Amino acid sequence: MKKSENVMKKSLGDIFKEGGLPCRLSFILFGAGNIGNSQIVKGILFLLTEIAYIVYMIMSGVHNLAALATLGENQQGMTLDEKLGIYVVTQGDNSMLILLWGVVTAVITVLFLGFWYLNIRSGYEAHRLKTAGRKVPTFLEDIKSLANKNIHVGFMTFPLLGILVFTIMPLIYMILMAFTNYDAEHQPPGNLFDWVGLANFRALASSSGKLSATFWPILGWTLIWGFVATFSCYFLGMFLAMLINSKGIKLKKMWRTVFVMTMAIPVFISLLVVGTMLGKNGIVNVLLQGWGFSSSPLPFLTDGLWAKCTVIVVNLWIGIPSTMIMVTGILMNIPAELYESAHIDGAGPVKTFLHITFPYMIFVTTPYLITQLIGNFNNFGVIYFLTEGQPNTLEYYKGAGRTDLLVTWLYKLTKDSKDYNLAATIGIVSFIISATFSLISYTRSNAVKNEEGFM
Repeated sequence: MKKSENVMKKSLGDIFKEGGLPCRLSFILFGAGNIGNSQIVKGILFLLTEIAYIVYMIMSGVHNLAALATLGENQQGMTLDEKLGIYVVTQGDNSMLILLWGVVTAVITVLFLGFWYLNIRSGYEAHRLKTAGRKVPTFLEDIKSLANKNIHVGFMTFPLLGILVFTIMPLIYMILMAFTNYDAEHQPPGNLFDWVGLANFRALASSSGKLSATFWPILGWTLIWGFVATFSCYFLGMFLAMLINSKGIKLKKMWRTVFVMTMAIPVFISLLVVGTMLGKNGIVNVLLQGWGFSSSPLPFLTDGLWAKCTVIVVNLWIGIPSTMIMVTGILMNIPAELYESAHIDGAGPVKTFLHITFPYMIFVTTPYLITQLIGNFNNFGVIYFLTEGQPNTLEYYKGAGRTDLLVTWLYKLTKDSKDYNLAATIGIVSFIISATFSLISYTRSNAVKNEEGFM
């Protein structure tokens, strides 16, 4: 094991000095180190990988990377066909495809560099074994090792490729889109889009303009919603669990079942039904007026402040039961000796909660709280299915509403306005806020600092 670890720690410079001629050639010619040390099939596969990459770069790769600089120059248009005597469409460049294939080529190049590094290491390992007089494994033996000591390689290869193709590449594409003017007025192939640098970020952060006048209020509401929705459900769910778990309450299983049943109905169905009930002509307003509590329909979903309060209250119906179930399990695991000692010392219910129950809860549930908070920052379903971001206002940019979060506004910019550049920019801002808060809060919590236990 020590020898193997030392090999992995060797720098490329050391390998070039100590590896002999075949290993030195492998820095330029893939597989040379393997072929020169009796691993013919493996060396040929490395060589074919290099040849395939070179052919791809010659055929289209170099063009794809070069085209990224301009994202297209020839715009689609109409020209007169002298033979037919009519105007025909002349195909131009497509900025969207240019950006896509540029990203694909860049990722392929990074993978190629990974194979280059792997080919050098593999060739040197074969050289080391041969020099030491040990058996150099054949290609079949390497394949068989995938079912034994290298089984992790076989299991991880396809998931990693899936993440690369379906997660990393789309993310890179979206991030790059934030630095372009890909909006409703620049729709390829009819109109090309181009790089604009940080213009989109400056437009969001500026102190003037309708776009920034929309971004800052929506960002503020997103943060308020995230914190209120998370901690209201957390504390009320905790209180409910403690209430049901207390000694004086009978039929504990029945009460837990009643609240759990609310989770059996799909959330979006509940939200659509509640949205209908709270409408201007919904059953709630009809009953309130019929009973004489109100002379006109209450603006549950039509006034900005009312709608925000309504969304928070309705979210309790969704969030409290799940928190109650989680907290119930934790309450049952708090050592009874702690409560007995507190009771002997004369501590009342409030002190017991503040010094035993609540610290224990926070210690165990900090990762859950962080996850819920970030989930609420990006809680598309509750807002969209209940209010669709409404009520709309002319003060906001392109159809944004008073209850829109950054994520629902992003959706509208993509679906309705086709402002893909702004949507990508908002997506990056949301990610930075969420990632920064998650890392800071998690690393500073007792769940990390005191992993060994509580108290």
